[in-house]
Amino acid sequence: MSDPPAKTASASTRDVAGTTAESSTSAQPTTAPAQASTSTGAPTPGTTNPNILSASHWAQVPHPEETDDDDSAYGDDNASSTASLTASILEYRTVHGRTYHSERGNAQSWNPNDALHDESMDILHHVSTLMQDGKIYLAPIGDDIQKVLDVACGTGIWAIDFADQFPAAEVIGVDISPQQPQWIPPNLKFEVDDVTQPWTYEPNSFDYIHLRWLTGSVPDWYALYREIFKALKPGGYFEHKESSCLLISDDGTVAEGSAIDQWGKVFTEAGKKFGRTFSVVEEGLQRKGMEAAGFEIIEEIDMKTPLGPWPADETQKLIGQYNRLAIEQDVEGFLMYMWTMVMGWTKEEIQVYAAHLRRELRSPNIHAYYPQKLVIGRKPETAS
Repeated sequence: MSDPPAKTASASTRDVAGTTAESSTSAQPTTAPAQASTSTGAPTPGTTNPNILSASHWAQVPHPEETDDDDSAYGDDNASSTASLTASILEYRTVHGRTYHSERGNAQSWNPNDALHDESMDILHHVSTLMQDGKIYLAPIGDDIQKVLDVACGTGIWAIDFADQFPAAEVIGVDISPQQPQWIPPNLKFEVDDVTQPWTYEPNSFDYIHLRWLTGSVPDWYALYREIFKALKPGGYFEHKESSCLLISDDGTVAEGSAIDQWGKVFTEAGKKFGRTFSVVEEGLQRKGMEAAGFEIIEEIDMKTPLGPWPADETQKLIGQYNRLAIEQDVEGFLMYMWTMVMGWTKEEIQVYAAHLRRELRSPNIHAYYPQKLVIGRKPETAS
């Protein structure tokens, strides 16, 4: 088995277990979600990618025997989650038994906001922390931090950890869904708002703004970066971490047409139809959008996130184990909205595909990972 390469660093760009991904300059259109039907033995109708297999394809593929040779089944000590709100002030919508942000207003979120998906996101927070050597932030913010904003805070776990580390700072977490726990540090508060709309925060009011994992949810990244830039104090830092939806390998073990291979291809096509790109990393939108807004780019870090415990390095193995757990326990939650509402799959077709995906993820012979990119920007001292 092979490992992701070791970390390398330079003044402005460094890799974490990987190399810089190539980006394209294509822009994604902003369109309303479209419905699509499926047909047997052909790519999903309405797609522009001939390599996307139809939903009905997976019902015809025989299930191979599982080849999972892991040493453990994770165990309670490796599980990480926080309690989420069991009731909220907002009315949620339900899609095939999963709850999502209300249809009120303009906000669009493809991620469920129920307890099962919240647990997956909290596990991914732990994955992120492990990948950053136990750190939840990498921006050089110093100790005298006064006011912090966590954009699209989700379950609130990052904001809670940050507020605990900086008890003298005022920390605000904002999200479209009130899915955060009720018991939080006294210096933290959560707000419900749509960050893709014009902001109401005072200009030049935050020392540090944090954002991660909003791919597929933003119609205009350039507009969002402008709002972030405006809200930061001169000299303040903005840190944005984003994941690619592409599941790939460096050694050819992710086969063309496999369930793992199809994951990213279907999401990419769905993003085009939805008008909210899933190719933020591939298009280099973080650096482009931040520079266009006026940020000075301090650092750009590329990461390879293993899926499964295939690396020989013990830390990377643990990262892969947690990462696979987060995806595997709620495959349907990650897929349900985009693949049914946008791509036209049925719930049953997703369940069949999910079974194939889980079997592939458990194979020690498949060395899959997905790229992530973290970009740190600074608002110039002379900016207003």
